[in-house]
Formats: sequence, C-alpha cells, structure tokens
Amino acid sequence: MTDWRKEWFEIEDATYLNAAAQGPLPRVSVQAAAQAIEWKKFPHTMPESLYMELPNRVRASVAKLIGGHAEEIAVTTGTTSGLAAVAAGLHWKPGDEVLVARGEFPAHFTVWQPMHEAGLIKLIVVEPRGRFLTADDFLDRITSRTRLVSASLVRFDDGALLDAAKVAQACHSAGALLLLDAAQCAGAIPIDIHALGADFLTASAYKWLLSPYGTGFFWAREELIEQMRAGPFYWLALEDATKFHALSSGTFRLAKGARRWDSPETASPFNLAPMDASLDLLLRIGVETVWEHTRRLITMMIERLPRDRCVLASPASADARGSYACIAARTAEKTTELFERLRAAKVVVSLREGALRISPHLYNSERDIDRLLMLLAT
Repeated sequence: MTDWRKEWFEIEDATYLNAAAQGPLPRVSVQAAAQAIEWKKFPHTMPESLYMELPNRVRASVAKLIGGHAEEIAVTTGTTSGLAAVAAGLHWKPGDEVLVARGEFPAHFTVWQPMHEAGLIKLIVVEPRGRFLTADDFLDRITSRTRLVSASLVRFDDGALLDAAKVAQACHSAGALLLLDAAQCAGAIPIDIHALGADFLTASAYKWLLSPYGTGFFWAREELIEQMRAGPFYWLALEDATKFHALSSGTFRLAKGARRWDSPETASPFNLAPMDASLDLLLRIGVETVWEHTRRLITMMIERLPRDRCVLASPASADARGSYACIAARTAEKTTELFERLRAAKVVVSLREGALRISPHLYNSERDIDRLLMLLAT
C-alpha cells in the first residue's frame, strides 16, 4: 500500500484535521508555485503558451475528476462564481422560484436573495423535516413554478450528503434545473456528474482539491451552455484569442463552451500552476483512495467517541455523510470550550454552527484520531 503522506510537508507543530476549511498544498504544488514566482521574477522565461495551456490542463483534469468534458468546465475563483453564472445566464420568467434549504452556505443566499428582492425570482427557503436535510425535503416543495434548486451536495455545517439523483429526477419532471455546490466534496468523494443528474456544478478548489485560495471551477451541462444568456466575458474566451499578433482585427465572437465563464486573468500562474499540480496528484492517487481513507478515520472516531461527553452532529449512516463528520459537546457552551481546548493543544478543527467539524485527509493517520479522542475524553 502506498504511503501518500510523503506527498505533503509534515505539519510538525499541530494535528491538522481541517481539510474542509483549507487543504494544505502538496509538495509538488509548492514546487509549481515556486516556478510561477520565478516566471514572474524573470518574465522572459515564461512560455507564452501558458495563457491557454494552463487553464486548459486544469479543465481537462477537473473533467476527469467529475466525469464531464473539458468544454463544459469554466476555471473560476470559487463556488460563488458558478452560482453567479447561473443567476446571470438563465432567462428568468415572472414567478420563477428558486429553492434553497434553511442553513445552506451563505453564498447561496448572497446570490439568490438580491434577485428575490429585485423581483426577478421568488426565493423559497426549504425547511428540513428532520434533523438533517434530505432529498424529500426538496421534493415536497418542487412545483410547476420551480425553476431551480440550489443545494450543496455535502453540507458545510453537518456533512450531510444529498441524494442529488433523486432531486434531479424530481426537478426534471417538473421542468426545473439542479445546481449543485460541490465545495465540500469535489476531490473528497467520487463524483460522476451524469449519475448525479445535475445541470450545473460549482466548487472552490482550496479545500479538497488542495489548491490555492481563489481557485475553483464551474461545470454546466453541454446542451445548456448555448441556451444561456451571454454576458460580459474575459477576452481569452474569444474564438481568436490565441492570435496575439492580431487581436484588434478579430471578429470578437465568443467561443463555444464554458470558457465564457472563466474568471478574468484566468491563467495566473500563482494560482493555476499549483492547482494544475494538485489536480494531477489527485488523479494519480485516485479520489476513491482519499474517500476510503477518510471514511475509515471518521468511522474510527465515531466508534470511539466518548458518548458521556460528546454526541455525533452528522448523520449516523456513513452512506448519508460526505468525507467528514461533526461532533458536539452536550451544550453549546461546552462545545465552544472544547474547541478552545483543542486549539490550545494545537489540534486544528473548525467550529461551525455549534459543532466541531473533523475533516481528515490522506496526510492524517490513526495517530491523529487517537490524539483527538484523548483530548475529547479529558
């Protein structure tokens, strides 16, 4: 069995269980970032072809990770870019409804709430019937007026995994579309975009895709791209963008595909060179390997959780969770105290919505979980 931990620099002064907040750059990605700095230090050494090749390599790698096509991938700065692209690109009709669940990550509300207030859509906030959101909660609210369901595939606050295929089927039966936020699962769990049935998928890359902050991607189903409203776009999305010697004499036609939603200055080597390296590493490792390892560590944590002090704040079934889990003390105050105690002991986790989010990766081992459990029990 390959020991993948050597692909990262060892975090010697802390037990890092916080990939859901920031994924550490692998060694190869740090080297790529250093090369990018050298290119800027000596600009004449930077290949001109990188302006197109670097984003296109990222597109190709993302497509392999999610089972899509490179032409369906836009290279963005994060999850919100994809949400905004859908908001700007769909042709809205009076009375169109967008469904977002209560407690969803704020980016969904910062995109859809202003459109609701402007009278462009009607925002419907879906209340979970049980402790954790399920597909059935959405199905109860989908009607002929529903235009879009905007939802996280894995929730940031409790790790609940949405049965996206079930929601997608209900959406399509009603003539609606499904937009998935994969920030907390792209690179962490296997994703087959066509099996999920989604129409759009957006994600930041600085978490489970192990890339710099300010990186991400947006996937749109191929047949929907040309149906969406074309807005302002970055000039490298032009058909003739590679003809640097004659840019002003071009036809200024938008190229086909998702490139129209690329973030401006897409090919920044500081961001995309390490992202390219991280994606390549993930493809070599295999997301299934990451998924199996993290699931085993989380199962170990849950089975040995000191139940007199802590409770599970994520779905109990592994099939209903993403790659991490949340726990809490018996009261909100004690949960905060526990978080502070872990932080003082340099065990790094996140405090989210009154619970501790524990998110290991391949660089973690059973010893890290042992240390966490020891502190939880004292």
